[in-house]
Amino acid sequence: KEQCMELRGKNTTLCYIERDGQYLMLHRTKKTNDENKDKWIGIGGKFEPFESPYDCVLREAREETGLTLTSLRYRGIVTFVSDQFPVAEYMHLFTADEFEGEIDYNCDEGKLEWVKKGDIPSLPIWEGDKIFFELLETEKRFFSLKLCYEGDRLVSHTIEI
Repeated sequence: KEQCMELRGKNTTLCYIERDGQYLMLHRTKKTNDENKDKWIGIGGKFEPFESPYDCVLREAREETGLTLTSLRYRGIVTFVSDQFPVAEYMHLFTADEFEGEIDYNCDEGKLEWVKKGDIPSLPIWEGDKIFFELLETEKRFFSLKLCYEGDRLVSHTIEI
């Protein structure tokens, strides 16, 4: 039990839903004390007890967009290390290109909007996100990416493919 306690970290999911050369993006504007405040990110969130990465991403997609994802691909794991947080975050990264339902644009975390892939780098996003967006476009295999931040500044990254 003590050994398990040492393996601390936060598990989350992030999914980019794709349609016609665009990703559904979430402009995080509504929550106070949000580490992603004013950033554009995909949809996702923290694991609930006993959820798998798939369970979590499917639940979060329903909660944040109203959509049921029907074609989902587990693309990689992104490890975030920051001097601002006491533990690492292990983000399970997915893409989806098929879904059912209608989008509920009244997300309680911010504004949902379809954004052309080529326009995303000009939005306020995390610097490390640019790295995994490139991997999503070019890499067909599962990847592991470690991003190390000091404040909002990316200080190093490591890619394992």
